[in-house]
Amino acid sequence: MNALPKADEQACLASGATVDSSHPAVRAYAEQHSAGQRDPRARAIALYYAVRDGIRYDPYGLDLSEHGLRASTTLAAGRGWCVPKAVLLAAACRAVGIPAALGYADVRNHLSTERMRATMKTDVFFWHGYTAILLDGVWVKATPAFNIELCEKFRIRPLEFDGREDSIYHPYDLDGRQHMEYLAYRGEFAEVPLAAMRADFERHYPGVAENLARSDFERDVAVEVGASN
Repeated sequence: MNALPKADEQACLASGATVDSSHPAVRAYAEQHSAGQRDPRARAIALYYAVRDGIRYDPYGLDLSEHGLRASTTLAAGRGWCVPKAVLLAAACRAVGIPAALGYADVRNHLSTERMRATMKTDVFFWHGYTAILLDGVWVKATPAFNIELCEKFRIRPLEFDGREDSIYHPYDLDGRQHMEYLAYRGEFAEVPLAAMRADFERHYPGVAENLARSDFERDVAVEVGASN
């Protein structure tokens, strides 16, 4: 991964509009889940698993407002899609003094529901979110989106994170079926590039947020998994 310029490292420690690492709830969450860990890498690993499995993945709650993407909002909701989960991990890292940025890639994602496929009309997910964490001078990718229970239901390999190697999705699932293909990386940012993201979602997924918001992702997952068995 290309390192961010040194000038940006301070920006990746600061609290921001969505990465609100100074919020009392975010600070308490970060301290709680990294308690007892002194080493930054160990703290980052603990925070990764807290976000991956403690915050449910839910792509139906697509809210591209500043409030909707805020780390404290996702923490209060207990669920979120890949971008707000990555924001929460970045905020938690910053809250304990670890520089963290927001990374984005365009991916072809084969983990979805019939409702998502019908609504999005594509299997390309623009602005897939991950977190870039600075550990021992190296920016490492961490992707906390899919919680362990979701991985087990869809029979995909859960992403582990050791703080040394990039944690990005595997191309195939446990049965050898296509899972995730990275098409292009968009880079890492100190804050969510909200205007660009909104423009692309409006162009590629018109009306998707309103349509998905009326449905239950976990119920659709149960139907999807049942149909494939």
